[in-house]
Amino acid sequence: MMMKVFENLDILQFGVLNKDTAEGELPELMRPLFEGIDMGMVSEAGCPGVADPGVIAVHYAHQKKIRVVPLVGPSSILLALMASGLSGQHFAFHGYLPVDEKEMAQSIKEFEHESRLKKQTQVFIETPYRNTKLLQNLILHLQPDTRLCVAVDLTSPSERIISKPVRDWRRESVEIPKSPAIFLFLA
Repeated sequence: MMMKVFENLDILQFGVLNKDTAEGELPELMRPLFEGIDMGMVSEAGCPGVADPGVIAVHYAHQKKIRVVPLVGPSSILLALMASGLSGQHFAFHGYLPVDEKEMAQSIKEFEHESRLKKQTQVFIETPYRNTKLLQNLILHLQPDTRLCVAVDLTSPSERIISKPVRDWRRESVEIPKSPAIFLFLA
């Protein structure tokens, strides 16, 4: 096993790749690779390249025949699934649900039907400022016996993981902080 130790962190260079990064910016952003300098990608939440803008950098690297090495580390998606008490044997990750209310309601109903049919946990993420809206829509559109889990701020001191039937969610008013969250349900 080879590990680099940096005694002087000032030599490290950082760049930002986010949802607004255009593919045309990648050659400059990834220029150090062509100069023989290793690069890494870190996501503020979740996992780089999985429902994350980092996917364009990984795609670019493959196009340029640059070796891509995934590193072991926590993935909020799998951590939430592990802590949910829902089926980890069969699950589907869907990324983000539509923002439009009608489209979101339709998607929730379709995924719930799929969950019931396949005995499959459905997994979603959301932009932190829309967490409460997504939770409200899930509670409104899922059947009372569907089990719903919300995992917020995984691996942080403020971590919260709540997993219970929708009927129980409907009995209380719940606000979710504007923090990284994973939503899971099993019909």
